[in-house]
Amino acid sequence: MINSKKILLCFGTRPEAIKMAPLYHELQKSNFEVKVCVTAQHREMLDQVLDFFEMVPDYDLDLMQANQTLNGLSAKILHKIDEVMTMEQPDLVFVHGDTTTSSMVALAAFHLGIKVGHVEAGLRTYNKQAPFPEEINRQITSRIADIHFTPSPQATQHLQKEGILQDAIVETGNTVIDALFWTLHKTGKKDYSHPEIEALKRILPADKKIVLVTGHRRENIGEGFQNLCEALLKVSERDDVVIVYPVHLNPKVKDVVHELLSNQKNIQLIAPVSYPAFVWLMQQSYLIVTDSGGIQEEAPSLGKPVIVTRTVSERPEVVAAGFSTLVGTDRKKIINAIEGILDHFTGFDNPINPYGNGDASKRIVDYLLKQE
Repeated sequence: MINSKKILLCFGTRPEAIKMAPLYHELQKSNFEVKVCVTAQHREMLDQVLDFFEMVPDYDLDLMQANQTLNGLSAKILHKIDEVMTMEQPDLVFVHGDTTTSSMVALAAFHLGIKVGHVEAGLRTYNKQAPFPEEINRQITSRIADIHFTPSPQATQHLQKEGILQDAIVETGNTVIDALFWTLHKTGKKDYSHPEIEALKRILPADKKIVLVTGHRRENIGEGFQNLCEALLKVSERDDVVIVYPVHLNPKVKDVVHELLSNQKNIQLIAPVSYPAFVWLMQQSYLIVTDSGGIQEEAPSLGKPVIVTRTVSERPEVVAAGFSTLVGTDRKKIINAIEGILDHFTGFDNPINPYGNGDASKRIVDYLLKQE
């Protein structure tokens, strides 16, 4: 039994904020006392999401600094969140997924005897270096959490094999699908206007297949991004394609991408876009090339195939269902996978998203209400 009258949501990055937003609103609808604390592990990208999803943090630790180490960030999160939890004394702290914020907030809550709920629990590659440091963050959080909200049967099975009791696991689907549908509803209204979306409409040709590209994983920095860019250059030679690449701000990514792909025919390098603008780009795309986990989860609900530039994925459900293809960072494999989809894709045989239909937040709140 978990008493959860007073709840603290803690997150620090844009993906966490997107996935926690629908839970925040669902908790408020059900009259829980909800406080929000952001570490601002990502600053600018986080603020865009908070504004779009109409969330105002009660605490903003503002911990982002240029070139800070993971150890330095971890120490600051532990120190600062201790003050917040001591002041608020929540019954339950919610953390999400796999970030440094999640694992350190969970550890701080454990030290103070506060219960922890882990949203998007149970994802695994069992490879400490891929994704780094996310895989170990997930495992640390799982050792601490009191209740695990899993997005899929496979995630549930991982936790069971690790000795987590079934009573502590609640299978809900993924809250990112809730956020996606919330966004589609909001941006689909006739009176909705977004300056980034309007600007994108002006630069994207209507008569070409859009290949949407993202990349940010630490393990791909260096040769991985070099190979990706060389593959994209080859694909850009096709007359029926335009490649749209919102380039990550990390200089180790940005510098390589701009050096190899700037001022190339059929390639549009753009600054990172807000979440609603990115959802719009996904809707317009023919296929998506990415190393992102969240995009692998969202794309099936939009009917878009994904090529994953990673050798291992903690989201095997979408690979098994045929929505995603793992290619790593081999140049030829990337080219062949992109061209195969461009030439032959006609839709998915089974369009049902393995991560649910957008009611994950309601399932989480329903569980909490039953504990009252």
